[in-house]
Order: sequence, then C-alpha cells, then structure tokens
Amino acid sequence: MKISKPHFWYNKSQRNGVFFLLLLIVILQVVISFVDFSSDNSVFDSNKSIALHAKIDSLKKVEIEKRKPKIFPFNPNYITDYKGAQLGMSIHEIDRLHAFRKNNKFINSVSQFKEVTQVSDSLLNVISPYFKFPDWVVKQQSKSVNKATLKEKVFKFSTTDINVATVNDFQAIAGVNKYLAQRILNYRKRIQGFTFQNQLLEVWKIDSTTVQRILNKFKIIDKPIIKKINVNTATFKQVLSNPYIEYDLCKKIFEFRDEVAELQSIEELKNIEGFPIDKYDRIVLYLEAK
Repeated sequence: MKISKPHFWYNKSQRNGVFFLLLLIVILQVVISFVDFSSDNSVFDSNKSIALHAKIDSLKKVEIEKRKPKIFPFNPNYITDYKGAQLGMSIHEIDRLHAFRKNNKFINSVSQFKEVTQVSDSLLNVISPYFKFPDWVVKQQSKSVNKATLKEKVFKFSTTDINVATVNDFQAIAGVNKYLAQRILNYRKRIQGFTFQNQLLEVWKIDSTTVQRILNKFKIIDKPIIKKINVNTATFKQVLSNPYIEYDLCKKIFEFRDEVAELQSIEELKNIEGFPIDKYDRIVLYLEAK
C-alpha cells in the first residue's frame, strides 16, 4: 500500500520560498525598528508648530498688558485706598498719606511724597512721573531748582570726591540745605566713609532725587580704609558699634560664635538664622575672622 506524505511536507522549492518569506519579514522588522522614516515635511511641521506656539504666547502677553490698569496723571494728594492699592502702595503708606492730609496739609513735591508715605524708591520711580501738581506749585518748584542750579554753576567746589566734600560743597547742590549737608557729613563719619554710592540713601530724610543730584557732582574717588575688628575676639560693644548691626543681630552673632567656638571665615555669618543677607556686604566692611 502506498503511503502519501502528510500535507505539511513540502518539496525543496516550497521550503526555499517559506525561508525567503521569513527572512523578508525579519528584514522589514529590523528596518522599521532602526530606520527613521521622518521626512523634511515632519521637521517643517514641527518648526511651524513651535513658531505658532510662540506667536500665541506673544499674543497672550499683549492681552495681559492690555488688561493691566492704565495710570493717568493724578494729584498724589487725593490718592484713595483703592487708587493706592492699584499703584502698589501698602496700607501703612496710604494711611500715612491720609493722616498727613487730615491736618489740611498738601504734598507739593516728589521728595515730600516719599518723606510722608515712606514708599520705596523703586515704587516711587514708577509712579512719580504721573504726579500732577497745580501749576503754581510747578512754577514755584521750577524757580527754586533754577535758583539752586545757578548756585551750583557759580559755586567753586573744593573737590569732586564725596568722601572729602565739605558742608559748603554739599549745600551748593540743589535740594540740600545746611541741615541735610551736616547730616551727610555726620553719617559719612559714622560709617567711616562711603564705600558704595547707594549708602547715601541711608542718610536720614534724604530723597532719591537729591541723592542723584549729589552723585552727579560727587563720586567715590578713593574707597575709605576701614579698620576691621576680629569677630572672634571682639567685645559685644565693639561688634554693636558696627553701623549695620543692631542689638538682636549682635546677640545672635555672639551666640553663634559660642556655638562654633571660632569662625574660620567671615562668610560663616551667613549661617546665622535670620542674618540680613542684603546687608552682608556692608556688615563685613567692619568685621573679619582671624
């Protein structure tokens, strides 16, 4: 009896065909896995999408700016609670203004506004260009400035070094009277000379406009030579004499010194909890760690 081959038995040519088909499938899978089929069009579409998003972000920023309340010229004497809040003033600053106005007094200059409200220089620089005083006030200010400017022109200054300038030198600057000139000298003596120009802003009752006028005439030619004290051996009184160190901070410094036994670097002061980092560059003018 003749036995036929099972249906899954193939001849040689059939087997070769199956093998070739399997090989082709494997090759296609490898190509799909490792070959990047992205075209220049897809790159173009990606760049186009990025540009579109950038345009949308730009339009959003423009819309946000449009929604911000616009500031129009105004008389600062009549700032309400709502107006003050819109301008960025704090409650205390607004209250100081209102308390001043209750005495039937009027603010007639930018410097007086700062003195009364105690707003920051950064905020004052933003809102003061919109101040609108009565015409008679503006004319009076103009006469005063012109008179003071003329005085500057005819006065013979003894120096251009702010650390050497005299009372008369400062008093010749527009907006500086004899009392302010003396306060500048007293503060300069206290800090042993100006090391940074913005230290002038620390003088009591001086405004940013006057400071700018002074700095237009005087510069720090030579930085002062300040005698430093060793924070590891100094007495409490010596550290407290630092013009930028108050009692509570001085106490913290000595507690920290007792804790670490000895400061290896003056920068370790920054590790004190609550240390005023913004005053560090001034505090270390007078301290060192040996």
